[in-house]
Amino acid sequence: QVQLVESGGGLVQNGDSLRLSCAASGRTFGTGAIAWFRQAPGKEREFVAGVTYSGGTTYYADSVKGRFTISRDNAKNTVYLQMNSLKPEDTAVYYCAARKGWVVVSTQVGYDYWGQGTQVTVSS
Repeated sequence: QVQLVESGGGLVQNGDSLRLSCAASGRTFGTGAIAWFRQAPGKEREFVAGVTYSGGTTYYADSVKGRFTISRDNAKNTVYLQMNSLKPEDTAVYYCAARKGWVVVSTQVGYDYWGQGTQVTVSS
């Protein structure tokens, strides 16, 4: 069993940056893909970014492409989401998710483990 713990959320202003972290405990991430999802109030959870085990291949939602960067440090069992040029529409609870498969998928059902989420609020 893998436990995921997100951190780094908070309240920032329009245009600011934040760096989210997702640390795995219990077991390592293994060779599976990791992703970040987010859920805004009244909306469905959506895919934000994903990364393969090697970190060499990354995927992003169009809404964050060019502003967010996902990376992973397998030695530390930690995945990061660097968020720059934040906008009010980025306000959401951000979740880290891990899957056993090595391919990044953008659907929630493809992931086996989830963190509890961290709140990101961007004021205008």
